[in-house]
Amino acid sequence: MKVYLQLADGFEEIEAISTVDILRRADIEVQMVSIMDKKEVVGAHNITVVADILFENADYTDVGMIILPGGGGGTQKMAEHAGLKQQITKQAMEGKWIAAICAAPTILGKLGLLEGKSAACYPGCESQLTGANVSTSPRVIVDGRIITSRGPGTSFEFGLKIVEVLKGLELANRLKEQMIIA
Repeated sequence: MKVYLQLADGFEEIEAISTVDILRRADIEVQMVSIMDKKEVVGAHNITVVADILFENADYTDVGMIILPGGGGGTQKMAEHAGLKQQITKQAMEGKWIAAICAAPTILGKLGLLEGKSAACYPGCESQLTGANVSTSPRVIVDGRIITSRGPGTSFEFGLKIVEVLKGLELANRLKEQMIIA
C-alpha cells in the first residue's frame, strides 16, 4: 500500500519525520509530498526537509493513506490547497485511510469528514473539528478510516498506530521494542 505524507512550509518536523521513519521501519511505502512549488520544505522550527515528490507530480490513484502532519503554518497552507482538499475528500469517499495529527485534524473538520466521529487534536483547535466528538484520551483515536492524534508528544504513538492498522499489532509491538518505546 502506498502512503503519502503531505508537507507544506511550517509543518511540525517531529510529527512528519518520526512518522515517516516509523513507517519505513515497517517497510511501508511512504513518500513525502510537497504541496509547495519546490521539494525543499521548511518546517515550523526552520528545519529543511527534501520531499520525495511534488504534489502536481503525485499519482493518488493507488494511495491507501494520506497523512497530514500538524504545525500551524503547514496546516493553514494545506487547508488552503484546493488540490489537496480534493484528494482528501476523494480518499474519504473511497473509504481509504486518512491520518492527521496536531492542528491538521482541523482540515478534516472543515471538510465535514469528522461529523459524528471521535477525534483528537492539538489543545485549542477543538472548536474547528466540526461535528466531532473531541477527546483528549486516548492520545491517538481511530474512528472508521480516520486516525487523529494530539501533537508532537504523541508522534510515536501516531506512527505506531498507523503501522498497526496497515500491517498489524504484532509488527507495531515489535517496532516498539526495537525502538525502546515498550
